[in-house]
Amino acid sequence: MGYVEKNLMSGEEVVYRAKVHWMIYLMGLFFIVLGITIIASAKEIALLGVLLVIGGLIDLFKAFIFKMSTELVVTTKRVIAKFGFIKRTTMELNHSKVESLSVDQGIIQRILNAGTITVHGTGGGKTPIPNIDEPLIFRTNAMETIDKN
Repeated sequence: MGYVEKNLMSGEEVVYRAKVHWMIYLMGLFFIVLGITIIASAKEIALLGVLLVIGGLIDLFKAFIFKMSTELVVTTKRVIAKFGFIKRTTMELNHSKVESLSVDQGIIQRILNAGTITVHGTGGGKTPIPNIDEPLIFRTNAMETIDKN
């Protein structure tokens, strides 16, 4: 059971749950492939290849922890975002306090259908949530749910 399920209010239900996009693993994979290529082809700089593989593995591990510890949910009453494994950061906004949701996508993110969702609360608060899979669908579901209330 995740953070959201443990903190639902009475009568509150999850309407839509976003996922972190798989593209967060690309940089780690790139460094691992580059490191293996260097190790296999250039023996005189094999140490560099080993360091790249180690760095890539660390990056993959960090991406995995980010993916497992991030929750972004629209419920019948709130928009909830939770980040972090050891150090937890949460953002919970009642629907009446959500002013808008914006989606930022670079070229690669548009091609891969990923992006950063920023939740704008009344009073000027902004919470960016990076590397979300299908961010436009999340925004549509969130705004439809908020408009119902």
